[in-house]
Amino acid sequence: MTPTTPEQALAELYAGNRRFVTGVPRHPNQDAGHRAAVADGQHPFAVIVGCSDSRLAAEIIFDRGLGDVFVVRTAGHTVGPEVLGSVEYAVTVLGVPLVVVLGHDSCGAVQAAREAVATGTSPAGHLGAVVEAVVPSLRRAARQGIEDVDGIVDIHIAQTVEALLARSAVLADLVAVGRCGVVGMSYRLSAGEVRTVAEVPAGTPTTTVV
Repeated sequence: MTPTTPEQALAELYAGNRRFVTGVPRHPNQDAGHRAAVADGQHPFAVIVGCSDSRLAAEIIFDRGLGDVFVVRTAGHTVGPEVLGSVEYAVTVLGVPLVVVLGHDSCGAVQAAREAVATGTSPAGHLGAVVEAVVPSLRRAARQGIEDVDGIVDIHIAQTVEALLARSAVLADLVAVGRCGVVGMSYRLSAGEVRTVAEVPAGTPTTTVV
């Protein structure tokens, strides 16, 4: 049965991750019959706003299949208009009850931003935009005395959660009325485990910043 509440959706993701970590994945909804069943429409139960890192494939990490999760990926899970529009489509048109920001340890985008700040330079081309989007998280971590990469990653995940709610009145309103929740998760590359580092439960009043 497809989860219909943020709590059910989060529990389903954690259950799938446990199967993945322990080496007993079920690979649900990946057969030919299900492929045909979802051809005419999709009903995912979670939006995954994840880093583009090739080791961070959401459907594998959470042991899900076709039509289960709506995935939006950018380097460093940076948030721009296209990402916001994709999330808003999922939560309004598709009725998805949970948005997950998925980061990971040893994040290359965070490391690149650290190097840029340390050297006073910015990468050429559009990569500079990715670095610029991560720099505010570095500054926030510095104010809290956090210097290790993985600690900064946790800060950046939380910052992305806040950015989604601050920049999308649509999402913030759905969270406030209890229709949707937003969670930030960090993934450990070697262990395969996810853990929650930030959470805005459904029904939480939010203030949208323009």
